[in-house]
Amino acid sequence: MKKFFEDIKKDIKFKSAGPGKKLAEGGSSKPRVVQNSGPAKPRHAAPTEGAQKAGAAALARIEGQPRPRAQTSQDAIRLQVKRELEAEAAAVAATEKEKITAVEGSSVKDPEFLSVTGVYFTCPLTGATLTKSEREVHIKEAIFMRFEEDAVEASIMMVHTFNKDREKVKAAVDIISKYIENICKNPTEEKYRKIKLSNKVFQEKVKTVEGSREFLQAVGFQSIMLDVEGQEESEEFLVLMEHDPEALEVMKESMDRLQRGEPVRAQLDHQPQAFRPSPNAMRFELPPEFYNLTAEELKREQQQKSEAVEKNAMLRTKAMREREEQRERRKYNYTLLRIRLPDGNILQGTFLAWDKVSVLFQFVRDSLVDGWQPFELVAPGGHKLREDQELALNECSLVPAVLLTFSWDAAVQADISAAVGKGPALLKPELLKNIRTLG
Repeated sequence: MKKFFEDIKKDIKFKSAGPGKKLAEGGSSKPRVVQNSGPAKPRHAAPTEGAQKAGAAALARIEGQPRPRAQTSQDAIRLQVKRELEAEAAAVAATEKEKITAVEGSSVKDPEFLSVTGVYFTCPLTGATLTKSEREVHIKEAIFMRFEEDAVEASIMMVHTFNKDREKVKAAVDIISKYIENICKNPTEEKYRKIKLSNKVFQEKVKTVEGSREFLQAVGFQSIMLDVEGQEESEEFLVLMEHDPEALEVMKESMDRLQRGEPVRAQLDHQPQAFRPSPNAMRFELPPEFYNLTAEELKREQQQKSEAVEKNAMLRTKAMREREEQRERRKYNYTLLRIRLPDGNILQGTFLAWDKVSVLFQFVRDSLVDGWQPFELVAPGGHKLREDQELALNECSLVPAVLLTFSWDAAVQADISAAVGKGPALLKPELLKNIRTLG
């Protein structure tokens, strides 16, 4: 079989060479002599394209090789186009990533050059410092650990912290309170001390709220399987076995605590930091956590900035300007504020964008040696902030990063000017101990 296909190949090669010619001597190969005399030998008909492919496939099977596929010029074009499209897509993706990174303010890869390394929180239960991604898991673990000390308090924390839907929490608390009120009003009535877990109200309103069952068990309810009239199988009930006056009074207090409960939330760590006098006080490099933008909004930032000049040239109504300012404020979750003190040193802290101005004043006061003395904070443009203002920081355009100026009131400034020599340090020693130089 193999010899048969080799003969076919030779015949095809011979026919494609055209009519025979006599080659000059000294050629690289010996000329083939074609006999013209005698009867002509019959020639094989040229195999069809299908026969050629079949023969090639058969040879491939015999030689144990995969079936060859002749690559046409169309295949080469498709392959080249595919490669170019892939390269173009990769380039576009890289460009978009660079744009987003630049808008996020994270183009500086080395954390050393960031104005602040990130946003940090403090767990109110353990005092641990946490990143944004760590806080939820840490708080849950801390609440579970609290069960060993006070199961009632821990279950109340679960109810108010683990469930995001406040309406569902309120409904569950109201029903649990009704259970306890009925028991306290009717301490000898057995029916009020049993909660059937298959009950529709319990299933839909109480069971769905995490921590509700833990609270009932913490105040004395026990899980017991009881027979139900008209049913072959028993069902699970939560049953309160005790009903003495002291136990009921404790239960009532626990109910009040449940009603007053609040979610356990990690508190923002202002991360107070002191810096020496520096011309870089107004240079800010913020990490991505400060921004409250989707990827699509980030990509539109550059376009919006390029249109700013045109927008400013347009006549806009007050309502239009206010709507635009509101959109601008919602872009940020946090703000980094620096306060330049009279001695040139700079105090820095991180705040929630919706913190009240009074939070900023308290932060400054807590950082000063003489925080009891009255002082003023002046925003860019000469606008004086008022501590009694109910406005949020973002409503005062103090986002995402601003340098403020600190000053004592006129009377205190006069006293300082009259003092001999250099006045005492303004910032507390613990801040001056770790004072740094702005990069």
